[in-house]
Amino acid sequence: MATDLESIAAPDPAALAARRRRDGRKRRLLKHVVLIMFGFAMLYPLLWMVSSSFKPSDLIFRDVSIIPSEFDFSNYTDGWNALARPFHHYLINSAIIVGFSVVGNLLSCAMAAYAFARLQFRGRRLFFAAMLGTIMLPIHVVIVPQYILFSELDWINTYYPLIVPKFLATDAFFIFLMVQFIRGLPRELDDAARIDGCGHFRIFWRIIMPLCLPALATTAIFTFISVWNDFYSQLIFVTDPDLYTVPVALRTFVDSQGESAWGPLFAMSLVALGPIFGFFLAGQRYLMRGIATTGIK
Repeated sequence: MATDLESIAAPDPAALAARRRRDGRKRRLLKHVVLIMFGFAMLYPLLWMVSSSFKPSDLIFRDVSIIPSEFDFSNYTDGWNALARPFHHYLINSAIIVGFSVVGNLLSCAMAAYAFARLQFRGRRLFFAAMLGTIMLPIHVVIVPQYILFSELDWINTYYPLIVPKFLATDAFFIFLMVQFIRGLPRELDDAARIDGCGHFRIFWRIIMPLCLPALATTAIFTFISVWNDFYSQLIFVTDPDLYTVPVALRTFVDSQGESAWGPLFAMSLVALGPIFGFFLAGQRYLMRGIATTGIK
């Protein structure tokens, strides 16, 4: 009798395991449903812009669905030729600025970071703190002195104010990022290279730079995105329509009364996003590399 009661009271281990698996599947399913809903909510503005780029202009704000009821591919051809120059002219202008800015940031910020991380000189901590303090300065504080300086140099309405500062290590965030990265690399690598007769430049170029590939990729990606999307500085320093970049060119679709050809505007905005997505997808695999693993290799 006692044995029968114990068998009734004791749960079946197999049934418990099956129940736990069912509960786990339900929780995972609920979690994925919630994540998909949040993801759709965040992507809805982008999806709506993609959909609106294929809608006739009179249906964009009357039909808010993601799937257009009517397709109008003329938005891309009209938007491409709507301004004084074809839209690829402004894409090339932005590509020139972005290309030089990425190269300048990679070289200058990497050299400054190597100096702060590896060299010993008087006032290093003070200079490093002052460099970090510049992160808290908004561009609206320094734009007037910069404009006066570049005006004295006769650089207004050229690309020099947008490119030259990138070669002078003016982006403190990227310097700090690389300093932290370089500090994580073993100093024994520097000592071994120094025994072989390498100086600071060869150590920096042959040892530090290859191992800093994840930090360099991060710097390149964020520099590309920030410069490509920069509207304020490009609007201030560039006034010639032939020198307009993509953000400034997109702004010219909106007239002084706030009216616009929304279909061509959304179409060209989608075109302007293409290089950002492409550059990010091309460099994202470097973002996941570890410092320690790279150093051992």
